[in-house]
Amino acid sequence: MEHITLLIGIVIVTALVFDFTNGFHDTANAMATTISTGALKPKVAVAMSAVLNLVGAFLSVEVAKTISGGIIDESAGIRPEVIFAGLVGAIVWNLLTWLAGLPSSSSHALFGGLIGATVVSVGFDAVNADKVVMKVLIPAVAAPIVAGLAAWCATRLTYRLARGRDERDTAKGYRAGQIASAALVSLAHGTNDAQKTMGVITLALVAGGVVAPHSDPPLWVIVSAGLAIALGTYLGGWRIIQTLGKGLTDIKPAQGFAAQTGAATVILASSHIGFALSTTQVCSGSIMGAGLGRKGGVVRWSTAGRMVMAWGLTLPAAGLVAGGAALLADQGDWGIAAVAVLGLAVSGAIWLASRRKPVTHDDLDSRDAVAGAEPAGVVTQALQAVAPPPAGPLTAAVSPSPEAGRAPAAAAAS
Repeated sequence: MEHITLLIGIVIVTALVFDFTNGFHDTANAMATTISTGALKPKVAVAMSAVLNLVGAFLSVEVAKTISGGIIDESAGIRPEVIFAGLVGAIVWNLLTWLAGLPSSSSHALFGGLIGATVVSVGFDAVNADKVVMKVLIPAVAAPIVAGLAAWCATRLTYRLARGRDERDTAKGYRAGQIASAALVSLAHGTNDAQKTMGVITLALVAGGVVAPHSDPPLWVIVSAGLAIALGTYLGGWRIIQTLGKGLTDIKPAQGFAAQTGAATVILASSHIGFALSTTQVCSGSIMGAGLGRKGGVVRWSTAGRMVMAWGLTLPAAGLVAGGAALLADQGDWGIAAVAVLGLAVSGAIWLASRRKPVTHDDLDSRDAVAGAEPAGVVTQALQAVAPPPAGPLTAAVSPSPEAGRAPAAAAAS
């Protein structure tokens, strides 16, 4: 094995920084609904998720192989500086969407960064377009839809089985189920997302001639990637947890259990066959499906629309940033240094901007920390017409806006 150069060492450290941002960016996937329903306290939830992310990192390397020898052609002359530029693009996009509280895809940020940097530095021929379509784009479209349908069906079935029973009697059991299903999502997240960093580091080692092409990630790579994502998860991405837990829909314990179980099933199945899907998209889709599955449930479509827009922008945006970084890094040592300095400056500016209005676990510990109400949209109103909400406090939660109340009166007057 050849010696690891300074540049490869920088790439490895940058990859682990991305893994760290992936951890706190995606903590919400496993724990947002568990925290929002009160099944677990915020700090306890993220600690459990961190441990299980670490365990999940050791369960498989199929996704890592997709990254290291799938979407990018190892033999096309990929250099470590290209991978470095791709990682900078992914980190910048991750931090921007974290600042906005949007649960965008860390996975697609990584894919976009790698593809953008590779195209600028080497050319389109170095990207395996068929693998990108089959193992990235198709799962990106299908996974949230499948997870949403699964969560919708599971929610409907859950409420049907518990029909006639007091919600307070079943809430305790569902909260216990939520903890178990959240643990499964955390394990699945470690199995899928930690492997992406393993794949990037392995790609850098191959590019630098340290390991042979098509090699599995070395054990030290698996351990370091697992620890980095676990540490990021423990620190908690409270902004995104707030969006997914209460900003998208109001989740009850039964819905949380259904959403997390459906999401974990999709993620684990995809990890087994090597699909490097977005756990964020899967979990967001399942939460929306669970929100629609309960009678009277409301999905805040403006929030959902912003999320979907961020999903669509992630690949090209991270690719553009990484492409510019690759163009600069190709100029030599000074270019690589400039990319590093600019990346640190942008990341520092985003962190300073986040301090103006910080979100901590204390904000989520309060059951009153709920996103502002949104008038029911067309889809929600149509669903409520078929399945009206039950009487009681829930009705007030989905009551129409004053403008909506004046519309029937105006129609009657005319």
